[in-house]
Amino acid sequence: MILGVRSGAAARGPCFHWRCQITFHAVAQAFCNLILLGGDRMLDVIKFSLDTSAPLWKRLLYRYVTLWLPLLVIAAATPLQSAERPNILLIVSDDQGYNDLGILGNGILTPALDRLAREGTRLTNFYVAWPACTPSRASLLTGRYPQRNGVYDMIRNEAPDYGHRYTNEEYAVSFERVGGMDEREVLIPAVLKSASYKSGIFGKWDLGTLKRYLPTSRGFDEFYGFTNTGIDYYTHERYGVASMVRNLSPTTADKGTYCTYLFQREALRFIDEHATADPFFLYVPFNAPHNSSALEPEIRSSVQAPEKYKKMYPPVDPETRVTPKYRYGAPATVATPEARRRDYRAAVTCMDNAIGKMLDALQHKGVLDNTIVIFFSDNGGSGGADNSPLRGHKGQTWEGGIRVPCLVRWPAGGVKAGEVNDAFLSSLELLPSLAAATGAQLPEGVVIDGFDWWPTLRGEAASPREEMFWKRRDLIAARVGNWKWVKMGNSGGLFDLAVDPGEINDLSQSHPQVLAMLKQRYANWVSEMESAEPRGPFRDY
Repeated sequence: MILGVRSGAAARGPCFHWRCQITFHAVAQAFCNLILLGGDRMLDVIKFSLDTSAPLWKRLLYRYVTLWLPLLVIAAATPLQSAERPNILLIVSDDQGYNDLGILGNGILTPALDRLAREGTRLTNFYVAWPACTPSRASLLTGRYPQRNGVYDMIRNEAPDYGHRYTNEEYAVSFERVGGMDEREVLIPAVLKSASYKSGIFGKWDLGTLKRYLPTSRGFDEFYGFTNTGIDYYTHERYGVASMVRNLSPTTADKGTYCTYLFQREALRFIDEHATADPFFLYVPFNAPHNSSALEPEIRSSVQAPEKYKKMYPPVDPETRVTPKYRYGAPATVATPEARRRDYRAAVTCMDNAIGKMLDALQHKGVLDNTIVIFFSDNGGSGGADNSPLRGHKGQTWEGGIRVPCLVRWPAGGVKAGEVNDAFLSSLELLPSLAAATGAQLPEGVVIDGFDWWPTLRGEAASPREEMFWKRRDLIAARVGNWKWVKMGNSGGLFDLAVDPGEINDLSQSHPQVLAMLKQRYANWVSEMESAEPRGPFRDY
């Protein structure tokens, strides 16, 4: 019995289950409502239906008009239970390499992520909108290019890069403290509120530390995590500045506990409270495996990880070395490359264990298969990461800085298990795709740079994305189809990603017309971004 599909953005989404048909539960509930509305009327219908003196057609018509038609009307007006709409679990890692999934065979231990790959679809041509933390996160939550949403560079202080420790008074008036995403931007949780979703974020925010910029001021119902771009995993300080917040209030209650454990704790509590009550959007942006944001060179030069996870990998000897000139300008003891690689992998495995617990919790609640689970890294890997076969790393516009691992699991939405999808897709697709899947309305008058990806993930249509552009100061890139133009300072070139994902063979000389086309498309995009309604914190308006 078809009720019809919602109009607008929702109509373009998957038409499975709750939006296309009356479920048995809804019909049963409507039947009960009908009894409550008029039990005597039902008895009259039954008596007349059994009266053989009346013509059969009249009895059937009377039964339909007086019983089944109201039943259908009531069922259509009866809100479907929250469990019939998909929950959403969005997991974002920090600086994880393109090749750092156990299922790819490089030796890293990620059984939970491997499970997602086996039970869902792995995307191999998935991009983020910027090669480092803050702008990438702003874009995935708004569906808009960094240059359009206003956050097109980092919201961070650079003095700690040279060993400076801020006093509380200094930090209070620094850009890292007062900068934030423009309050006019509309984020995923605010969009999902139109579909009655509860939203929680536990982990790295990185879009402003003042109250007006915090998650619970931007559509989330709950927040526990840190507000800036990185912390010490145990003290929860950013170069000496306490950074943990619950909702709108700073907290040091959990100081000393490894932060991945804390984000796991909060996510599991949220699942337990909402899995069978409200449809939910749970955003878990881990800071693992980002390097530790501590001033001590030995800590800062690697990733902090619990010893139990370090012991899962071969021992390293030596753990440290003395460098004659550290970034602060003096000799310092730092982690060896081998120790960095081991620590990085241990942090990923610890995070993976937390992800596994979330999947188990959803399964235990009976809602896993109708929960949209999405995992990807915020940008390319750095430090101990493995970005092979891609060139470059975090901070660069080579593929290794912007193409990241991505996994999507949603059996109830038609996402196939064990699939590898090579379609050109990006983090800009998240907001419109989640709106389509939930029936939420896209914000009016807001230009969205992403597309509904569900037909592509179900294998029903090619990706609607044909081009994408990146700009980090003077580092730029443009991809149109399989062609990519890169400008990385004094290096760069034109590459055919269909045969050269490692960006080895520069084809600028042999394909000048293609190069000219990409440069023109990039120039057109720059012009569009500059003419967009300006947003803070960087634009001058």
